[in-house]
Amino acid sequence: MESPWLETRWERPFYLAFVFFLTLGLLKTIKLYLRRQQLRRDLRAFPGPTPHWFTGNQELLQRDKLEELEEVFKKYQCAFPIWIGPFEAFFYICDPEYAKIFLSRTDPKSKYLYKFLIPLIGEGLLNLHGPKWFQHRRILTPVFNFNMLKSYVKVMAQCVNVMLGKWEKMCGTSDTLVEIFEDIVLMSMDILMKCTFSRETNCQINSSHDDYVRAISEASQIIFKRMSNFLYQNDVIFKFTPAHHRLQKIANILHQYTELIIQDRRKSLRDKKEQGNTEKRKFQDLLDVILSAQAENGNSLSDTDLHFEVNTFMVAGQDTVEGSISWLLYHLAQNPEHQERCREEIRGILGDGSSITWDQLSEMSYTTMCIKESLRLIPTVVAISRELSKPITFPDGRSLPAGMNVFLSIWGLHHNPAVWENPKVFDPLRFSPENYTKRHSHSFLPFSAGPRNCIGQHFAMTEIKVAIALILLRFKVTPDPTRPPSFSSRVILKPKNGIHLYLKKIS
Repeated sequence: MESPWLETRWERPFYLAFVFFLTLGLLKTIKLYLRRQQLRRDLRAFPGPTPHWFTGNQELLQRDKLEELEEVFKKYQCAFPIWIGPFEAFFYICDPEYAKIFLSRTDPKSKYLYKFLIPLIGEGLLNLHGPKWFQHRRILTPVFNFNMLKSYVKVMAQCVNVMLGKWEKMCGTSDTLVEIFEDIVLMSMDILMKCTFSRETNCQINSSHDDYVRAISEASQIIFKRMSNFLYQNDVIFKFTPAHHRLQKIANILHQYTELIIQDRRKSLRDKKEQGNTEKRKFQDLLDVILSAQAENGNSLSDTDLHFEVNTFMVAGQDTVEGSISWLLYHLAQNPEHQERCREEIRGILGDGSSITWDQLSEMSYTTMCIKESLRLIPTVVAISRELSKPITFPDGRSLPAGMNVFLSIWGLHHNPAVWENPKVFDPLRFSPENYTKRHSHSFLPFSAGPRNCIGQHFAMTEIKVAIALILLRFKVTPDPTRPPSFSSRVILKPKNGIHLYLKKIS
């Protein structure tokens, strides 16, 4: 018997909708399958660790499991693929010759990391590419020339001395156990705010900036979790997770803080202009340079661009240097003979450390070698990524097509036994002048290289030198064997539960 007209009328649209969505699903499945097969063909020349059929190799990307990743680097010493889920693969490089060719190109940043940063910091120098990136780079480069850096040294020393004053109140003449990382975080933030924004915060003394510091740290964890979990890479799925809502709140905290910095500076400039005050500032900071560039040519730097660049420097500038100083102190605590040799060198240059100048920093040759060796062992940024805009061919003849996401593993490069002898040993003499010519030009890349190298690397090295010089003049550091530091799963390599060292005041 035929169905009633009403029943047929209502069933037919549901039937058609079912067929439509079934067809869409089938087409999507075919598309994903073809992508997987294409990736397998593209990567056929590069053996790598066997992936799980569904999750791929994503467990290897956990920062807590760097030792497991090191075994992969030993087995595949040039390059290898890592699968993120069943339909996406990253290509990892850990060889200096591969790195040299890779970094000489102008490929755009890979979306699989940098697109996740956009909700947090916007589109600044870190994740721009093409003509706009070149334009912003040209505008911001003067902030970090040597003449500008010279004026920052005194300010950096003042901020470090505030931290040392706190430590002196905690420590007597005997060894005192101190968790140093959180204090260095605040000290680094103090330096950043004063040198790049001329802003007095007293963040080392009061706790008014705790929410901001915690927000940056938590955001790093969320972004890394999203990058390493192929399900979270889907925007629709991620929007329904608690992490998405938390990241939105964190972004609001950062944007409000940035807006406060910019508005305070603009108000200060207006007030000075109204009062006829033509007195120049002691030194130009980042905000001075950006606002001047905006005034000269507003089309090249909009208000939105201004906010994005300030966000970028706030997050990137603080998140990296603090880790470098902390890990350096840990390595010197583990190697007292090198610590003492640095201290003697610094004492011979600075005396009692009542003052420190730009020229004196260049005399700290052995200390600089120790800084570089610490950055080799634990680079704060463990990888950089690009999406190939055209095919690339490596020295051994193997090649990759355009569109591939390529990661240069700085950690893998620095720990590659084919590049460095006994790579896990702390040996500053690797960076002595006589050994410089023996190293490959791209074997040591803590600040990357090529056209997109780190614009703030000289600022970072200056801050590290000032901090370590003043710390070693006033304190001896020794490790706590009961609390060895471990790595946390973040974009920037940080200690999971801080770094605990014994500090002893030097009389």
